[in-house]
Amino acid sequence: MNLSRATPADLPEIVALMNRAYRGGEGWTAEQGYIQGDRISLEDLEAELAAKPEMQFLVWREDGALLGCVSLEPLRDGVWYLGALTVEPGRQDAQLGRRLLAEAERIARDWGARRMQLTVIWVREALIQWYQRRGYLPTGATTPFPYDDERWGKPLRDDLHFVWFEKSLVTPGA
Repeated sequence: MNLSRATPADLPEIVALMNRAYRGGEGWTAEQGYIQGDRISLEDLEAELAAKPEMQFLVWREDGALLGCVSLEPLRDGVWYLGALTVEPGRQDAQLGRRLLAEAERIARDWGARRMQLTVIWVREALIQWYQRRGYLPTGATTPFPYDDERWGKPLRDDLHFVWFEKSLVTPGA
């Protein structure tokens, strides 16, 4: 797998992929039933990348087709944040997410990450279980859902929040 840094030309296709995967109703990771509207807009993605120059937004292409994307951001002392992990919804049964996550972890480790953190909306039980099977453990920390920020879509529930997970990227005995 070859991940490369997203270019400005990639951004419209990334936005379309993320909106299909998170809010499109196709695939098992969709957020139907508790958030509606787009997951991200082109303007919001551009603004986030401009505001976080240390964040690496990576794309996975095969034969020119965008199969997935992920963001990696250093937080502090060997702790990195993994976000926007997205794969083509019609290909989710081909273990693309598992492969993309493993490669993102390898890249972050090569860049000095010792621990990876991520957040998931608490109601996404299947996704939480998926991350836990890949070694991510709940930290006990939570972050409120940004109800007043329309960039996240329109929440259909009033009890949403993000749960933090963490995984060690250090090989035992190394």
